[in-house]
Amino acid sequence: MNRSFVLMALAASTLLHAESVKVTDVEAKYAAKKSVVASENLEQRIDLGFANTSGNTDTMNLNGKYEATFTTVGYANNPLKVAFDASLFVTENNDVKDNEEYKANLGLEQSLFDGWLGYASINWLRNEFQNYDNKYAFGAGVGREIFNDGKQSLKLKLGVAYNIEDYSNDQAKEEFGSLNEYAEYLNKLNEVSTLSLKVGAMQNFDDFSNDYELTAVAGVNFAVAENINVVLEEEIAYDALPPVGYDKTDTKTIVRIGYSF
Repeated sequence: MNRSFVLMALAASTLLHAESVKVTDVEAKYAAKKSVVASENLEQRIDLGFANTSGNTDTMNLNGKYEATFTTVGYANNPLKVAFDASLFVTENNDVKDNEEYKANLGLEQSLFDGWLGYASINWLRNEFQNYDNKYAFGAGVGREIFNDGKQSLKLKLGVAYNIEDYSNDQAKEEFGSLNEYAEYLNKLNEVSTLSLKVGAMQNFDDFSNDYELTAVAGVNFAVAENINVVLEEEIAYDALPPVGYDKTDTKTIVRIGYSF
């Protein structure tokens, strides 16, 4: 049987039966997705994995994700990258639904000049178990790769976003502008493994010192075969003003297998 068909079938099964916990795509959340390798041809990827969490949810579960990206011609004939990912997670225990999440991210990234880039992004989340009926973020900003010596690299992004948070309970809907920051450090440890550290932050312009969030993800990526890799990741997310009744800190430990095609 075709290997890609088997993996796609496993991914479909995971999306239907998995818990709604997975490592956060920090770059997609706080900026556009430069870390996705793009080309003129459509590039697609499926991830399957296992997760353990603590905080608002204490679970062990499977997780899955689909993403696609391509590059076209943009401003001044420079590359314009388009990246999209979406996930649907629904779980039931003893015929009782205990988690349901819908999520989508769209990012546009335009190469400008001398290593600088501009980006725009739209993020959407619905998870009533986290008290979000709908959560939107419309962002734009600039970024640059600070250095890249072939072994280590560092890139930074800075932008603004307009956020809409519509809650599932009686908490009043919130709309606010924010300052968003993103930093990514990569270290190629050897021919088959890469260490990564990604940090994203958001500050509410209306309450800069009290309403903010921070997400950090550290991981190691191992190439095990052509188009197949294994990733070990640890995430810490902090929200200074979470939805009413929810914890400020969440942690996730993720092991996942990725297949690119």
